[in-house]
Amino acid sequence: MPKINRSLETKPGRQKAFLVGVDIKSTQHQVKGQHLSLEASLEELALLCDTAGLEVVGQMTQALESPNVSSYIGPGKVKELVTWKESLGFDVVVFDDELSPRHQRELEEQLGDKVSVLDRTGLILDIFAQHARTSEGALQVELAQYEYRLPRLTRQWTHLARQAGGGTGRSGNAGVGLRGPGEKQLEIDRRRIREVISGLKDDLEKVRAQRATHRKARKRSDTPVVAIVGYTNAGKSTFLNAITKSDVLAEDKLFATLDPTTRKVRLPHGHDTLFTDTVGFIQKLPTQLVASFRATLEEITEADALLHVVDATHPHALEQFETVMETLASLGAGDKPMVIALNKTDKLPGGLENPAAAVAALGLSGALSDGIATSALKRSNFDVLLAEIEAALFERMIPIRVTLPYKSGDLMSLFRRSGLIELEIPEEKTITLAGRIPGRLLEAFLPFRVTE
Repeated sequence: MPKINRSLETKPGRQKAFLVGVDIKSTQHQVKGQHLSLEASLEELALLCDTAGLEVVGQMTQALESPNVSSYIGPGKVKELVTWKESLGFDVVVFDDELSPRHQRELEEQLGDKVSVLDRTGLILDIFAQHARTSEGALQVELAQYEYRLPRLTRQWTHLARQAGGGTGRSGNAGVGLRGPGEKQLEIDRRRIREVISGLKDDLEKVRAQRATHRKARKRSDTPVVAIVGYTNAGKSTFLNAITKSDVLAEDKLFATLDPTTRKVRLPHGHDTLFTDTVGFIQKLPTQLVASFRATLEEITEADALLHVVDATHPHALEQFETVMETLASLGAGDKPMVIALNKTDKLPGGLENPAAAVAALGLSGALSDGIATSALKRSNFDVLLAEIEAALFERMIPIRVTLPYKSGDLMSLFRRSGLIELEIPEEKTITLAGRIPGRLLEAFLPFRVTE
């Protein structure tokens, strides 16, 4: 029997949603980045639905060795789903896993014209479209949406409406009739979407180039960058507001903010540092989003250190931490210097008076046991947190020996300004420097590193 949600009244204008979760047993169908149990994952899916403006009225689960070829869930469960549609009158069925175009079409045929079928990926894309507030964010979401929709086109598509908002307007008449009057509408639509995708990619490459230029300027100024990362709704934007005394949108919702925001902060010993808020991660993060948000996610890969914010009060804090770490590794940022902030200790008994003891009582294990207990909302234990970030950026020195050509004057200046020189050997065309540099600068000197 599915769970029925009778505790909430449907608000006017809100569509009713029914959730479906499947526990796939076969190893070949294990989803990368999935750490939560099926029950916890469905709880998270319900929060996503709420963020998207849907009212969850019930849910159904099934255990399978592998997904059904045509309908993902078994035929009996499809019939059961049709029965619950008649009694609950829901408008949308949301699957916790990504469906193939065939699965989606078959399920919609079985459920009838008045019920749409959505999967977790489509739901997250819809949320991103609602929350993108800059032209860059809109471009990134729009690209992800079109790449998701392209294989799902059916003959019902006769016009392309741009739903991401703030788009570039390419979908107008591009490509119509280019192959003659005998071309089918579906083929025209597919061509038009491909043209829109190509144009969006071109625009995002320009954005990426602009970001790269800005990062080079920051590196020339020797101002380090700390990227704030974490699971969605862990409190990253609240941290940025608290550290920088800014007013970045911070709501108690999943994906409340998407667009990166950068602010300058002066650390306890006077070092200027840039802090950048980034999009929250989530289990089963759609691959379309990772690809489309490449320009934004490069803020993480190019950062000098990471501030990993973890909601210490969440019952699945460890699983959320592992999901973020896995995503960081896939981006090539898993080995960066990292400070872990165990956030929301103000919600724990005695958390403001003794945050470390309050978090210790939770019994967190592994890397989380070394995190710094704090509260972004109350700025609790910030002196310890900021001191740890400063140490990660400036005080953890790495021994190194490099041979630099004289034309690399910027690196020579950087070594002298930020490092400690213990040996200097000038040659005709090069100079060898030996000493210690902050770990955040190691990557810049690696091409010139020599062994003694």
